[in-house]
Amino acid sequence: MEQIIPNSKQLHKSDLNFIHLYSFSKWGNKMPNVLILCAHRPKRSPSQRYRFEQYLPFLKQHGFNFTFSYLLNEKDDTTFYSQGNFLVKIFILIKSVLIRLKDCFRFKNFDIIFIQREASFLGTSYFEKRAHKSGAYVIFDFDDSIWLADTSPGNKKWEFIKKPEKFFRNISYANCVIAGNSYLAKKSQTINKNTKVIPTTIDTDFHMPKPKLRNNEIITIGWSGSISTVKHFETLLPVLMKIKLAYGNKVNFKVLGDPHYSSADLNVIPKAWTETTEVDELNSFDIGIMPLPDDAWANGKCGLKALSYMACEIAVVISAVGINKEIVEQDKNGFLASTEDEWFRCLSQLIDDKTIRNEMGKAGRKTVIERYSVEANKAKYLEIFNNGRMR
Repeated sequence: MEQIIPNSKQLHKSDLNFIHLYSFSKWGNKMPNVLILCAHRPKRSPSQRYRFEQYLPFLKQHGFNFTFSYLLNEKDDTTFYSQGNFLVKIFILIKSVLIRLKDCFRFKNFDIIFIQREASFLGTSYFEKRAHKSGAYVIFDFDDSIWLADTSPGNKKWEFIKKPEKFFRNISYANCVIAGNSYLAKKSQTINKNTKVIPTTIDTDFHMPKPKLRNNEIITIGWSGSISTVKHFETLLPVLMKIKLAYGNKVNFKVLGDPHYSSADLNVIPKAWTETTEVDELNSFDIGIMPLPDDAWANGKCGLKALSYMACEIAVVISAVGINKEIVEQDKNGFLASTEDEWFRCLSQLIDDKTIRNEMGKAGRKTVIERYSVEANKAKYLEIFNNGRMR
């Protein structure tokens, strides 16, 4: 298939304008229609927001029309991820199947079908197969080791119906697969050779540093995540307790994403995540942390927490796992840590030295702008979508 972008990493605005004009001169004035199959409503899920939603305005400028089809409305979302509510969850699952069956009847109306992670909560590839058979160009995007089981705490009893191994059938029905890192891409390429790597990215015009929001007297060590991933934060509690004993009231601790979180041993400030307050809350951190286990699931992670901190010029200490080792260059734009002693030493150094915090923060933002920003990666998306336009 013809490639119209010879080196997407080095494209400038004029190059993108050329691609836009070339697309329309070659394929006419047809505006390709794209159907997005995803789990959540727009702006709700970090996976969706940082994987593809922030690219939609750019792609619309280049002639693509987008229609969302998501499985959970706001009310169902709250219920679906809570404990209990067995009968209501059965109803939500039935409703999700009906949504996708309705989609099947309109697949033929779309030029491109974009699937994020999976089309259905159930352990079936039926809808991915129907999308493939419709003749549309199917793009499958994922950013985790989703062939492994990792069910939310409220749905552990339902794990048996998900059948995560369906991932391998799902990607076999895609014309193109987008993976969030090279580890994920290698797994995908065993089934689908047309797998591209586009990292999870940050809109650096939105995630901006606001150093005035930081308290110069008290150092805040912050973690950002969700109810389902707070277990990773808790693996660091022994180290954070040592930090508290060593520094007393000079430090405090904040959890962003679980407004009800509490710890019997550590006085944590819990905060709810909202789109409107996220950047300000992140900017209240002096140090951002990202502890992860060294396992198959964590190796598939795409470093979003670290990148969101770094974009705001927050110094980071993160686990030396997976893509984290590509994002952070030790002692330059952040710290990598594996053992409790390494974590304590790195955190202590950042607490004690404001100059190091500031220098690492600035170097971290530079890394994000150059390699992990929307601006640095948008041409890659345009190339893939233009391949769908060519069909």
